[in-house]
Amino acid sequence: MTKPKLWTKNFFIVSTANFFLYFTFYLLMVTITNFASEKFHATPSAAGLASGIFVIGMLIGRLFTGRSIDKTGWKKTLYIGFIFFLITTGLYFFVNNMTTLLINRFLNGAAMGIASTATGTIAAKIIPNERRGEGTGYYALSVVLAAAIGPFLSMFLSQYTEVSINFVLCILLLAFSLIAIFFLNVPIIQFTKEQLEEMKGFSLDHFFEVKAIPISVMGAFIGLGYSSILTFLSSYTNEIDLVGVGSFFFIVYAVLVLVSRPFTGRWFDVRGENFVMYPSFFVFALALFVLSQAHHGFTLLLAGAFVGLGYGTLTSSGQAISIKVSPKERMGLATSTWFIFFDGGMGIGPSILGFIVPSLGYRGLYMTMAIVLFACLFFYYLLHGRKAGNKIQQMVQPS
Repeated sequence: MTKPKLWTKNFFIVSTANFFLYFTFYLLMVTITNFASEKFHATPSAAGLASGIFVIGMLIGRLFTGRSIDKTGWKKTLYIGFIFFLITTGLYFFVNNMTTLLINRFLNGAAMGIASTATGTIAAKIIPNERRGEGTGYYALSVVLAAAIGPFLSMFLSQYTEVSINFVLCILLLAFSLIAIFFLNVPIIQFTKEQLEEMKGFSLDHFFEVKAIPISVMGAFIGLGYSSILTFLSSYTNEIDLVGVGSFFFIVYAVLVLVSRPFTGRWFDVRGENFVMYPSFFVFALALFVLSQAHHGFTLLLAGAFVGLGYGTLTSSGQAISIKVSPKERMGLATSTWFIFFDGGMGIGPSILGFIVPSLGYRGLYMTMAIVLFACLFFYYLLHGRKAGNKIQQMVQPS
């Protein structure tokens, strides 16, 4: 039996558009703190707020997009998100004080939330059910590559050019993506009168897909764990005198994701999500433990490799599970629910974990997060794993 085709024109376009979307996000995330400090002489806390308020806007954008995307239309929502993101990115040239910068960062984040929810929802519909794990894994590579290349290029450009060059590059990439999605064919979803009636009014299930909440809760812990790396790795490597080697941490991470993704995606589809999720939680916890014990460059890069295998697999597989357990007509809400929890963990992580560093230090921080991620093995079992196990057993039982 031949497998349904995955690498279609539509899948390639939506993955490419998502790559440039997140590439822009990471370019701006790295740049904006220095921009606020240099142009407006912002304090470190105010400059950090300029970076963090983007995440708040993104969460709100996801929250309302998840509710409205099915009714508004997937491609129309995609256009709205990219145009809004393009406009607010262009407005960085016109901000003249910290207040307007914060407002624009918030709006820029909301636009990112709208656009990324649309790309994720469309990708989920395009990917064949028989190749859900594999397809979601390949789609998630667009984020992984952006997370590896974006910060590197942003730091490189900041050394030799002005910040405005980053803004110009972001505008060009978003404009190219906007042109590309014009050629994207998006399936039209037809709703019954009952489904349209359910979309009216105000209730919790209009903003969240309830069936996706258990796995999305795990997404919040995954995001929390990764935020400890994004936020404090630079300071940690400086403290242990491994700054030079530390610059290759995310490169090793990206390489391991690229190498492992074809296998983990196939295993998800063939052997079930538990076969992938349990080892991934263990490996991510191991990565944080190894990171806490790093004294040499090899140990630090080994931790980066484990992060690629563990965290890199958890993010794509978790998103695939959220879609798998939800009704087909609520894919948009399922995607939004997963990212709201995941981004929430990433967003509040720096503030929460910042209280740990003064008392435990960076090594203590990563040891603590290793324990938390190891405990997630049991949380995952309670929230989703035992149910998934039962389904697999039913599938293999003879009729």
